[in-house]
Amino acid sequence: MVHTFKCGAPVLDFIGTLRARRNAVPTEMLISPESLEAWFRESGLVDANTPCEASDLEHAVALREAVYRLVVATLNGDDYGAEALAVVNGTARTPSAVPQLVQRGDRRVEATPQQALSSIARQAVELLGGPEAALLKECSRGECTQVYLDRSHGSRREWCAMDPCGNRIKAAAYRARKRTGARAVTPERSSR
Repeated sequence: MVHTFKCGAPVLDFIGTLRARRNAVPTEMLISPESLEAWFRESGLVDANTPCEASDLEHAVALREAVYRLVVATLNGDDYGAEALAVVNGTARTPSAVPQLVQRGDRRVEATPQQALSSIARQAVELLGGPEAALLKECSRGECTQVYLDRSHGSRREWCAMDPCGNRIKAAAYRARKRTGARAVTPERSSR
């Protein structure tokens, strides 16, 4: 599996395909039409290959960035930008992926890239226009910009996922405590 799915909603995992947004060189996961095809399949949005072209990738990145701007506005309590709204709403208006029943009651979803992107846009509308918008949080590890749904008891989740973000923060806190403890012991030894 090329992509990660840890944010609690496929649309949030989709905007997480551009990682470490604040870094000088963020990590882009949608680097080719094939990587977009892989994301559609790995996310469970579709069950079959969805052949994508360069224009589909461009539309996907534009949608991702528009959704991200709306999510950030939600987190900050700001109004939505007209351009981001137009991209998300315009994409949501097109037909989305439709599940079908196949032999023996199995469910299968096949979609064009446009239908798959419409499904993502509709998820964004449902999330941002619904009660779960209040559960949105950004990972507290400074280098990470993943946004996730905090469904934890008491809303105390701090990281997008334990691996790697939670582990890195906990390890850094442990090292800081060890350094502080070592400094506190050192002056006592020197006074003896």
